[in-house]
Amino acid sequence: SWRLISGVLAAGLVYAGIAPTPATAAGGPNLAAGRTAAASGSNGQYTAGNVTDGNQATYWESPNHVFPQWVQVDLGSSVSIDQVVLKLPSGWETRTQTLSVQGGANGSTFGTLSAPAGRVFNPASGNTVTINFTAESVRYVRVNVTANTGWPAGQVGEFEVYGATGDTQPPTAPGGTNLAAGKSI
Repeated sequence: SWRLISGVLAAGLVYAGIAPTPATAAGGPNLAAGRTAAASGSNGQYTAGNVTDGNQATYWESPNHVFPQWVQVDLGSSVSIDQVVLKLPSGWETRTQTLSVQGGANGSTFGTLSAPAGRVFNPASGNTVTINFTAESVRYVRVNVTANTGWPAGQVGEFEVYGATGDTQPPTAPGGTNLAAGKSI
């Protein structure tokens, strides 16, 4: 009976001009955009908040000559993620940062999403590094930097987080009417 109900509901959505949105991995919106960011430390005006401001030219920089250093984003609630995209200002020279990506539920205990590795930021590729990993449900996402060949500090311009996307709200008709409201199944 659940299949019948699901089929009828889906057919009703298509008929109403609303197609259900399938879940996709490593896609959809940047889940970190505008979110709160924190860091183990910052160098002057190069604070953690710069990594989620949507401007690749602004950046976080850790204190000089002190590794490891980290920057993290609070996604607001647990969500399944499987990709992080890191950017540095596009005109900077090539550098390799050794870093890992970590995830956690509470902002203080983290598991490894992507093991430490040298990540090459090259202006020929927009100084962008994409890191894919097995999907995990986390609220906090952290980049832990242990070395940088271009400067004696951790540096991140933009910290983008992507994952499984899809419609998790009850379906609505045009105009915002909840099609499932008041219905018993």
